[in-house]
Amino acid sequence: MSTVRSAPRRVFLHVGLPKTGTTYLQDALWGNRALLRRRGLLLPGARRRHLLASLDVREDPGLARRPGDTAHPWRDLVEEALAWPGDVLISHEFFAAASVEQVHRVVADLPDTEVHVLVTARAMPDLFISRWQEWVKNGARGRIDAYPPDGARADTGEWGWPSFDLAIVLERWGAVLPHDRVHVLPMAPGRSEPAELLRRFLGVLGQGDEGLEVPESAANASLGLVEVELLRRVNKHLDDFRSAVDRGTWIRGYLGEGGVLPSSREKFRPSQETLADLVARGERASAMLRDGGFDVVGDLDLLAPGELSGRRHPDEVDDGEMLAAASVAIARLTSDVRSLTRERDALVRVPSRPRRWSLSRVTFPRRTPRPG
Repeated sequence: MSTVRSAPRRVFLHVGLPKTGTTYLQDALWGNRALLRRRGLLLPGARRRHLLASLDVREDPGLARRPGDTAHPWRDLVEEALAWPGDVLISHEFFAAASVEQVHRVVADLPDTEVHVLVTARAMPDLFISRWQEWVKNGARGRIDAYPPDGARADTGEWGWPSFDLAIVLERWGAVLPHDRVHVLPMAPGRSEPAELLRRFLGVLGQGDEGLEVPESAANASLGLVEVELLRRVNKHLDDFRSAVDRGTWIRGYLGEGGVLPSSREKFRPSQETLADLVARGERASAMLRDGGFDVVGDLDLLAPGELSGRRHPDEVDDGEMLAAASVAIARLTSDVRSLTRERDALVRVPSRPRRWSLSRVTFPRRTPRPG
C-alpha cells in the first residue's frame, strides 16, 4: 500500500524584528521542542540551522565563511518541513531583511502550504538604540547617528534599515503574502513582560503555554551609556577580530556580555535629528498596521515612542567617565588573565594530560553584572 505524504497545513516564519524578545522566544521554543512536536508543531533542523537558513535566503556572501556545514541550509529546513504533516515554525530575526524577490522564492519553496509570517515589534527609537548597541557589541566602530551603516548589502543585510524598520518589512512581506497572514506582535517597553509576549506568540501558532518550561527573563544583557561608548572606542583597536566567530566570542560574548565592563545601565538617546526620523518611521508603520489589514496581536499603542528627553547622547560622555570605566575593565581583565594562567600552569603540571593548551578550551568565570 502506498503512503501519501501530506504537506504541512501551515508554515510559520518568525522573521524578527531583531531586539524584540527574539532570543527569549527562541529559548522557550527550542527548550520545549519535543513537547511542541508532540502537540503537532515542528521546529525543523537544529537551532543554528535557522540562522544559516536566513543567510541562505538573503544570499548573504558571509554564509560560506561561517563555521560548520553551510551547504543549502534553507533547502534542508524546507525538505524536513514538507515531510511533516502538521504545522511548522522557522525562526530567526535575520529573515526580516529579505527582499521582495527573496520572499517570493521563500513562498515558492513551500508549495501547497499556508505560509504565515510573525513579526515581533517595539517602539522605533528604543529599537534603534538597541540595534546600535548590538552593532557595537559585534565589533562596529560607528557613532550612534551613523547607524545604520551604508554599504553594498544595506538593502538585505542584517544591519540595514530593512532589517528593523517595520514599515519596510511590512511592505516586503506584505507584497507577497495576504496581509491577514502577516501577524505583528507589539512588545511592551523595556521588554518587561516576555512571558506575556510568549503567550501571544504561541496563540498565533495555535498553541498554549500550559506545560511549557519557559525562561525566567530575557537573555540578552544591555550595556549602559559609558560602557557601550567605551566598547565602541576599544573596537577601533581590534583589527584582527573580524571573523564572525571572533566577534561573537570575544567582542560580544566576552567584552560585551561577559561582565568585564561595568554595568551602569544608564539609558541614552540619539541626536534630535535622528530621533525625529525614527519617530516618523514608527508613525508610518503604525499607520500601515491601522489601515493595511495586517493582523495586530496586541496593543498597537505599545509602538508609540516613549520620552527620551532626560537621557544623554553618547557624545556627552567625558574623559573622566571613560577612564573610570576603563580602569574597572582593566582590573577585571587582569583577574581573568591570572585565572587563565593558573589553569594553564595546572594543566602543564599534570603529566598524564597532553601539554597542548588553547584559549578556546578555557572558560572564564561568568560575572553577575553589578554597578560600577
